[in-house]
Amino acid sequence: MRIVMMALIALVIGAPAVAQAQVQVHVDIGIRLPAPPRLVVVPQVPAVRYVVEPAAPANLFFYGGQYWAFASGGWYVSGGYNGPWVVVAPEFVPRPVLFVPVQYYHVPPGHWKKWAAQRPPHWQEDWGREWADKRQWKSRDRDDDDRDDRDDRKGKGKGKGHGRDR
Repeated sequence: MRIVMMALIALVIGAPAVAQAQVQVHVDIGIRLPAPPRLVVVPQVPAVRYVVEPAAPANLFFYGGQYWAFASGGWYVSGGYNGPWVVVAPEFVPRPVLFVPVQYYHVPPGHWKKWAAQRPPHWQEDWGREWADKRQWKSRDRDDDDRDDRDDRKGKGKGKGHGRDR
């Protein structure tokens, strides 16, 4: 009787986790590559690689053992280069992926053309100030931010609690 009771408790406790796992919705974002893509390191963010060929109809990156795609203004993640793709809310996209400069996006949104190619996209403009504040996102596009970055590298920014992933 005790074993049956423990099995029932385990089943009840495990059921929400199974139900939650089934909530993931796989979406087709049109990426169908004929073979594994060639990946090249993004020099400014060495932990991230970008797809150079074959060309994909989306911006495709590889980080943390997963493929990250930016398409139609949203982020998607997959364990494989052809999917299945899962929608990712902006607050869950890893910071290193967000720091990839505009020049490595093969299919950038039109309004990105006015931004510096060697700097990350202005995510706060697309996702809002609240998102930027929660993620402690600093625009890398203004001179005063660049000055702050130089100060941090010289040791003047110690104690701010931002860590290495800034």
